[in-house]
Amino acid sequence: MSDKAVEIARLLTPTVQSLGVELLGAEYLPAPGSAVLRLYIDVPAGQETDADGQPRSVTIEDCEAVSREVSAQLDVEDPISGMYTLEVSSPGIDRPLFTLEHYQRFLGETAKVGLKLPQDGRRRLTGKIARVDGDTVVFHIDGVEANEFAVAVGNIDKARLVPDWAALGFAPVKPGKDKPAQGAPEKKRRPAKGKK
Repeated sequence: MSDKAVEIARLLTPTVQSLGVELLGAEYLPAPGSAVLRLYIDVPAGQETDADGQPRSVTIEDCEAVSREVSAQLDVEDPISGMYTLEVSSPGIDRPLFTLEHYQRFLGETAKVGLKLPQDGRRRLTGKIARVDGDTVVFHIDGVEANEFAVAVGNIDKARLVPDWAALGFAPVKPGKDKPAQGAPEKKRRPAKGKK
């Protein structure tokens, strides 16, 4: 996260928490004429199910409530000079990672990471989150010594989980396979018509 995004997230966290959801993080994307402030909210850790044991997730109503309250606070506090667009979103399937706690929570998952400054000739990497050591996140990636690549969390610009499409049942059918994908209808061939 940029310094501006961190500052804004700290400012807005109490307001978002008061609405019963958690502010995962913020993205501040400045541009000429107008900027975008994107907030990611989620159900607080440990509250992923309701009283009946049903899964609980962020609703459109949660996003609207956060947008309304945060807009009012931003108008008063005025941390962004100039025009900007506020977006409030759930984390989605390719969940963004902002804090060390996020990396710890998703150990073993694959993440796509962009770095602020190049490290060992890399600006981007994709690898499994192996562990968190202090302020450093260690990834398992192919092509490096011991398959480990350690990155200081302060050098991570953006990081997102990479969805396991196969596990979710959305993997594409590979060309050349005779068998249809599970659940896909089998194509029937018509017998060739002979010439008379």
